[in-house]
Amino acid sequence: MGAEVHLWRVVDEQLIEVDPASLNLESRLQEWLVGDISILDPRLLVIGREVETDFGGFIDILCVDPEGDLVIVELKRDRTSREVTAQALDYASWVTGLSNDRVTAIANDYLAGDFESAFRTRFGVEVPETLNGDHRVLVVGSEIDPSSERIMRYLSDTHGVNINAATFQYFQPPDGSELLVRVFLLDPSQVELKALAVQVGVAELYEYAVASLEAVLQKHTTRSSIGFAGAFTGSRKTVVSLLPGDSNAGEGLRYRLYKNRFAELAKLPSADVESLMPQRHDDWTYVANGGPDWEGYEGFITSREEIDRLAGALSQVAHPELTSS
Repeated sequence: MGAEVHLWRVVDEQLIEVDPASLNLESRLQEWLVGDISILDPRLLVIGREVETDFGGFIDILCVDPEGDLVIVELKRDRTSREVTAQALDYASWVTGLSNDRVTAIANDYLAGDFESAFRTRFGVEVPETLNGDHRVLVVGSEIDPSSERIMRYLSDTHGVNINAATFQYFQPPDGSELLVRVFLLDPSQVELKALAVQVGVAELYEYAVASLEAVLQKHTTRSSIGFAGAFTGSRKTVVSLLPGDSNAGEGLRYRLYKNRFAELAKLPSADVESLMPQRHDDWTYVANGGPDWEGYEGFITSREEIDRLAGALSQVAHPELTSS
């Protein structure tokens, strides 16, 4: 994995590094994950373990999220990272065809016939009418080799495949306690948003907009949007947000923009901002009666030229210290 984790103990105001411990971690990981899947993602419910596919394989752990989408969790164990990645993709090709009834049957078999109750208890909502509207893959292990990293990044960045890897690193301080650290290969929110953009048919615009805007603003993500923030006196504030979940191929890429924040960064009169907006825009405010700082526009981006117009207005006053690494 690209991320390297270090831990320190604080002893009498002195920092003492805790070295990674040697342990057959992956033999314990599956039990830990089944017992508490929230260590991987708190928005998951385990609905199957060693689920047999129609191709003769066995999915290590099958989960569902609050939207009813399925998540394949495949552990590396004694296989190479490339082998487990290929295996997980093979399982995904089977999962994509599972019907509501088949998913429910798998879940009821694992949860002793109580899928609806377990779902309600876990997420506080009823089981969605549509199950398996989408799916994603998580490869889990104590390490992921560079070749597999490249493959996963390629599948995610180039083809919008919702695949990620999580490594768990084990530490044991001198007092005998055990510490477990989780690191994702890719930011989970960014992976999901990119996959969503592909699904709704705006992937090209989304990728271009993200690349253009993160060159002049700082990128941050939520589960439903990707925002771009600028530096203001005493604070950092979102200037533009992209919402792939509210987008579609016919209308374009959904956006929201705070006009007075944009005007301040671009050193323009607020009244001039509208002329830079995409053709599809309407007045919008994030907080009713919140004042000018919360006012702006929302609409749909339909071309690269519209993105260039927005990013170009900010390029002359970009703050290098705010751009993403």
